[in-house]
Amino acid sequence: MAENTNPERKAHYTPIQKNVGVTPAEKYLNGLCHKNFLSMWSYPGVYRDQGKSGSQNQGKEICDLLVVCGEHVIIFSDKHCVFQSDKRIELAWQRWFKKAIWESAEQAWGAERWLRQYPTRVFLDRQCTKPLPIDLPDHAKAKYHLVVVAHGVSEVILNQFDGTGSLLVNSRLRGHTEHVLPFSIGDLAPGKTFVHVFDDSSLHTLMHSRDTISDFVNYLDKRASLLRGPTRIYAPGEEELLAVYLKNMNGDGEHDFAFPTNSGQPYDVIAIEEGQWQDFEENPQRIAQRIQDRISYGWDEIIEKFSRHALNGEQYFSPPNGIKDSEKILGFMARETRFKRRCLCRILKTMLETTSSDRRRLRIVPPIASEGPHYVLLLLPRPSLASKIPEEVYRIRRKNLLSDCCLVARLKFPEMKDIIGFATEPGLNLPGGRSEDICYVDGRVWTPEMEKEALAAQEHSKILKAPVPTRFHALEFPDVPLERKIKNPRNKKCPCGSGRKYKHCCLNR
Repeated sequence: MAENTNPERKAHYTPIQKNVGVTPAEKYLNGLCHKNFLSMWSYPGVYRDQGKSGSQNQGKEICDLLVVCGEHVIIFSDKHCVFQSDKRIELAWQRWFKKAIWESAEQAWGAERWLRQYPTRVFLDRQCTKPLPIDLPDHAKAKYHLVVVAHGVSEVILNQFDGTGSLLVNSRLRGHTEHVLPFSIGDLAPGKTFVHVFDDSSLHTLMHSRDTISDFVNYLDKRASLLRGPTRIYAPGEEELLAVYLKNMNGDGEHDFAFPTNSGQPYDVIAIEEGQWQDFEENPQRIAQRIQDRISYGWDEIIEKFSRHALNGEQYFSPPNGIKDSEKILGFMARETRFKRRCLCRILKTMLETTSSDRRRLRIVPPIASEGPHYVLLLLPRPSLASKIPEEVYRIRRKNLLSDCCLVARLKFPEMKDIIGFATEPGLNLPGGRSEDICYVDGRVWTPEMEKEALAAQEHSKILKAPVPTRFHALEFPDVPLERKIKNPRNKKCPCGSGRKYKHCCLNR
């Protein structure tokens, strides 16, 4: 698959047109999800064809926004309701809770039921003529995450308490009838799929901190397990809960909630102190993480570039099954965490910087964690102008060479399962622009014919004849020299060197 625009293909292809939201809250949510989850996997305002009848012949909305990537399905239900501050606080809360939270939760549960029962009856338009362009995961493997975004309460909370305006977390509250304590949220329905409730404040914090699909759903999974566990959890806001999660790791090297125990047994009740989030955000290692993560957004740009061309039918080399094949390949890249994207971008940038414009270079990158694809990164120089080799010939050569490199990599390293090939030109800031190609090889499928083809390609193109191992080391939270291990107040200059105050720079990235 290639990123180049193909005018002939576009002339026979109808671009995928998605909704953008109607209300300001829906548009805001759409913008956040498009940035975090990228355009291939984020679909605002999807519909079902149930009930289509009458002159208007319109379907019913399933949810406000749907995210589908791999086995994960995220259902967002978004609603803005006015909190009646002129009423008695308990009464105002009950009314707001019913409209903004409970009805949205019911929509989310209903959406999950429909998607599980009728995965092929999901449409992008109200007339139900444009089906969802990517497949929902197999019912047996699908993992559903339900999120209610309730607007209209953050300012009220700020007027009632000190803090950020985030809803209080209280896992003692179980079921609809127990949610009578104003501004406190627990488990809406223990017998159903867990519904995560976020307000304006907590949504902003979470989406800017867990800003990839994997980072986001991993947090939701651990959060649901915590709040449905035996220990009662109290937190003065979502950001305090998030700080505990980000500060701690479990035995598998994943972020998780870690709390002290009583002689090895969990406590009955744990109350999280206020100020955890501010301490975390101002920690020098957190600041260093934000600065080093900047390079990782280059990975997002690569994925989005391929996605945009796939959705618009502009790919130069279209895969056999069109957008569904594209989504499968890009899905591996989209499921990388922010830390893994940082590592991959650093490796790729080093290759681009250290490879002269007339040299070919190949690097194999194994999974950075225990799971994930192997990457075959290829740099192939463009022919000189004097050679008069057409662009199309160069692109075909590069595509074929990339495929050969993936086969030879599988030949040399039989443990490879999912192999993603990525090719581009060497060098940075190319005057004529940059093009990229990607491909996928399933290493589980290996035949004598494929081995013969790989051996021939290895000999003909001199691929991995004498590979040289290269070490790479990185920490999610980089070590910081002792002299920098001091508090960095929000109003002081950011250590990244931008000259702006920290609160206006890396704190909000």
